[in-house]
Amino acid sequence: MRTIREPAKNIPVLAEADILVIGGGPAGIAAAIAAAREGAETILVERYGCFGGTLTQTGVEAIAWYRHQGTVEAGGLLKEIEAAAQAMGASTQECQSDSQAIDPHLFRYVCDKMIEDAGVKPILHCMAVDAIIDQGKFAGVLTESKSGRQAIIAKRGIDCTGDADIAARSGVPFYKAPKEELMFVTQIFGCRRVDTKKFIKYVEEELKPTYRDWSGDCWNQKIDENAAGMFSPYIEKVFIEALREGSLQTQDKEVSFGGTWSTVTPEGEVTQLNMVSIRNIDCTDVFDLTRAEIIGRRNCIKALETLKKSIPGFENASLSNFGMTIGTRESRLIKGLYTITAGDVFNQGRFEDSIAIFPEFIDGREFLVLPLSGRYYQIPYRALVPQGVDNLLVAGRCISGEPAAHTSFRNMACCVATGQAAGIAAACSLGQGVSVKAAPIPLVQEALTAQGVRYQ
Repeated sequence: MRTIREPAKNIPVLAEADILVIGGGPAGIAAAIAAAREGAETILVERYGCFGGTLTQTGVEAIAWYRHQGTVEAGGLLKEIEAAAQAMGASTQECQSDSQAIDPHLFRYVCDKMIEDAGVKPILHCMAVDAIIDQGKFAGVLTESKSGRQAIIAKRGIDCTGDADIAARSGVPFYKAPKEELMFVTQIFGCRRVDTKKFIKYVEEELKPTYRDWSGDCWNQKIDENAAGMFSPYIEKVFIEALREGSLQTQDKEVSFGGTWSTVTPEGEVTQLNMVSIRNIDCTDVFDLTRAEIIGRRNCIKALETLKKSIPGFENASLSNFGMTIGTRESRLIKGLYTITAGDVFNQGRFEDSIAIFPEFIDGREFLVLPLSGRYYQIPYRALVPQGVDNLLVAGRCISGEPAAHTSFRNMACCVATGQAAGIAAACSLGQGVSVKAAPIPLVQEALTAQGVRYQ
C-alpha cells in the first residue's frame, strides 16, 4: 500500500476524565452510566449524532427478543433501559417474546436523558481514530471531528466500538475470521401505508410463520426443536418464488432475501424489515462497508417491490426509512486473558471472576437456540481484559471468545451486561489505585450486586 508521512504536530486536548468510554451503543451506554454511578468522572464519545448504536442507528428494535418464560438474565441496566423506554413511550410489546421493541427514533432521546441523569459527559460527532499508549498503559485517544484533530485524556479506557477499533490500535492481538466465514450484514428498512389489519390477518390465517422457517435458503439455521414450532415474524417463501419466476432479480451474488419484521402499528407502519442479508463483507474495511450500504439499499427496494406484489396488506406500501447505517454482527474478537469457548456457552460455564450471566441463547453460525430451560453461563472478567496493554477494557460483541461463543455474547442484552461490568471494574480499579488487570474481583462483584446485576 502506498503511504505518505504525516507531519508531527502538537494536538490540543479536547477533554480529560477518569474514564473514557469509546462507542455509545448498548455496551457503551451501560459502561458510562455504571462508571459514573461509582463516582468516576466519565466521558462517552460517539462518532454519530446520537447514542444507542444498533438500536438507534441500524434500526434493530428488540434488545432482548430471546426472552421467554423461564429465561434467566443478569438484570441491571438492561431492565432499566427497557423500563425507561417504556415509561417515555419509546417502546411497545415485542411481537415474539417477553420483551420490548424499542422505537429507534424516540430512544435517542431516552439515551440522552439516561446519560445526562447519570452525570456522564457526552461527546457526539467525534470519532476516536487512534490510541494514546504511555509505557504500555492506555492514556487516551486521538479524535477527529468538526473541531479538528484533538485528544481526550483518561486514566482508564473502555472500548465499546463493537469492532475493537481502539484495542486494535493499541496493539491488542485479535482474531478475525476470513471474510467468507464472517456473519452476514443487513440493511434494515421500514414501510408505511400498509393495511396492517389485512397483513395481520394474512399472518395469522395463512402465513403462520415459526422459527422452523429460519431453516430455509436465506438464514439456513439449525433450529432447536424446543423452539421450532413457536411463532416468529419471518417471511422467505415469497422471495424464493419471486426469484424462481424472475419477478425478483438481483445483480448481487452476495445477497439473500428473507427475514423478520418487528412492530406493526395501527397507523400503517411495519418497522425493522430485516429482509436483505449480504455476505462476504468485512466491516473493518471501508470499501466493503461502502459496497454493503449501496448493495443493501438497492436490494431493499427490490424486496419492497416483492412484498407489494405478494403480501396482502402491502399493496400500497412505500418506504418510510432505511437504517442510518448497515447492521453488522462480527469482525474482530480481542485476545483477552481468557477466551470464552463454545463449551462455556453450551455447558453453563462457571468462573470465580464472573461479572455477568447470560442465558444459553445462540443465534448465528447456522444455529438458533432459545433460552427456554433456564440454563445460563457466566462471563469471566478476564474475557474483558485484553492482552498487550493495561488500563483498557473491552465490552460488547468484540470481547475475547471463540466465533461460536460470539454468536451468543454478541447480542445487545449481553453487550449491556459486559458494558456495565466494565464500567464498574474500571471505576473500582481507579478507586483502589490498581490497574484494570488487578481490579479486585470481590469488590467489583459487590458493586455489581449494588447496581442490581446478577453475576452468578
